[in-house]
Amino acid sequence: MILKDKVVVITGGTKGLGKSLSECLALRKNIIVVTGRSISRNFTDKQTKILSIKADVTNECDIKKLANLTVKTFGRIDIWINNAGIWLPHAPIEQLDIKKVHYMIEVNLFGTIYGSKYALIQMKKQKKGTIVNILSSSALKGSAGSSAYCASKFAASGFTKSLRLEVEKNNIKVISVYTRGIKTNLFDEQKPVQYKNFMEPIYVSKKIISNLEATNPEDDLIIKS
Repeated sequence: MILKDKVVVITGGTKGLGKSLSECLALRKNIIVVTGRSISRNFTDKQTKILSIKADVTNECDIKKLANLTVKTFGRIDIWINNAGIWLPHAPIEQLDIKKVHYMIEVNLFGTIYGSKYALIQMKKQKKGTIVNILSSSALKGSAGSSAYCASKFAASGFTKSLRLEVEKNNIKVISVYTRGIKTNLFDEQKPVQYKNFMEPIYVSKKIISNLEATNPEDDLIIKS
């Protein structure tokens, strides 16, 4: 894929990996729409031309409005990146706050499902498009103390693999990205012991972009430091 003049939606695009991806793709002269819960109002950055929209990925109506506004403004959606995600500090399952677990699953799983649903409604009309779901190496292997987080990512991975089979006949690409730890504010509450060895967002962004540009992109992209 030639990454230029594409309309790209990135959820959770105001911080960390999402912000890095949006900036890298904007430099390549793509049209970028990012979302975030902390955005006070919709606005376009005059320098980067990135359109920022307030939206909560756990709210299906917000995501529907996001897709509709993107199409109304730019006419299409070429790439949709489901990047929004949260993490809970390591703890035995009996010590977890189940309300927080519910919310994490809403973000990590249902946020991905909502984004994919409304991206696909438009992409099927266009008869082409690419969905990228940012997952985690925790979707590949269980980890003590991270049972709930792993469950949310395993579920999102299963959804992504099934969706890929569902839409391949529609000329729509669905890519899973499995990353090791990334240095972002996701871990502000509790930094894992190995945090100093985590990857920089820009490194991961470049790997994702290189895969999108490849003649035959990997369906399951595993990024290690």
